Amino acid sequence: MAEQNFEKSIEKLEKIVEEMEQGEVNLDNMLKKFEEGMKLARFCARKLDQAEKKIEILVKKQDGTIETAPFDTTEQTPEAAQNESMNTATENSTEQELF
Repeated sequence: MAEQNFEKSIEKLEKIVEEMEQGEVNLDNMLKKFEEGMKLARFCARKLDQAEKKIEILVKKQDGTIETAPFDTTEQTPEAAQNESMNTATENSTEQELF
């Protein structure tokens, strides 16, 4: 059996959804496709979870050193928030200079 990957699984899942939405599949086949779609969806969700765990972001500390930190989609580090506000302030002052 060929190794399953994320992209091929998404393609298969999209095809299954198309076939089911067309409504031309009998009930038995519809249930089989639903089951296959659920397996593919779980596989894709696991792959995405694994990828998220591997992602790390670089964080610049106040003393200028850079460290790695786990990627967290729920909150922003204080250093990153400070850098973002500094970037916004710099962009705003540059825009004001242009006008």
